Amino acid sequence: MSHMMTTAVNTMNQLQKQFDLISHNISNSDTTGYKTQNASFAELMVQSINNQSAQEKETGRVSAFGIRQGVGARVTKMPISLEQGSLKTTDRPLDIAFTSPKQFLKVSDDNALRFTRNGALYLMPLENQPGTQLVNQDGLPILDENNNRIILPNEISNIQINDHGQLTAEGLLDPIHLGVIEVKKPQLLEQKGDSLLGLPDDPNVEPGEIYTDLTNAAGLRGDIGMQQQTLENANVDIGVELSNMTMVQRALQFQSRSISISDQMMGIINNIR
Repeated sequence: MSHMMTTAVNTMNQLQKQFDLISHNISNSDTTGYKTQNASFAELMVQSINNQSAQEKETGRVSAFGIRQGVGARVTKMPISLEQGSLKTTDRPLDIAFTSPKQFLKVSDDNALRFTRNGALYLMPLENQPGTQLVNQDGLPILDENNNRIILPNEISNIQINDHGQLTAEGLLDPIHLGVIEVKKPQLLEQKGDSLLGLPDDPNVEPGEIYTDLTNAAGLRGDIGMQQQTLENANVDIGVELSNMTMVQRALQFQSRSISISDQMMGIINNIR
């Protein structure tokens, strides 16, 4: 396989990853609280060829000496965009939306800590015991600021959630503080579902480097920005995503054409007598 074909194949493989990412963004454009991801590229290993025996002949040269041949490009990062999505009023007491772009609710997913901005909450009856549990639309438990599941009495009414994430209701003895974090390094978070983010599997990364718990004990509850009876739309810009998809398709066509031309050139060389 020629150098040109190797470069094109490597690049096409990475472009397909970007295409899949764009498709995922578009398919979740109606998912409440979804945050779009973007792909950034870097050049793969480059080979330097010294084609000039006397560098003093390269007087006035600005670029590096020699000829460099790359072997394609690769996706280096897929950062999550925390840009605020538009808000829509639902008039439903258990719907909430953040008004601060870096804040997330805590969710338990098989005892793993997850984060979401999908504020469509529900009350799910508990099995074999009285009370109801506060969950998201997928039935995953919402956690309080101490990472405990939120259990509410069966007979409650007039649920109120204030701007700082405090839940009160008639029939509830003590207010409950929803578990809220503020992200410091979104580039380290990973997609764990349509509207769920989670910590990376890297054991060398400390959670405190990625997010801050907005707790009463730390005096940070006042930093929470939340709005009841409202949901946040996905921050996907369909126009931008379709434009990016078109550019990726053109890039894939270009790389495919490179393989075709390289194959034709190798055929001509093989037919030379």
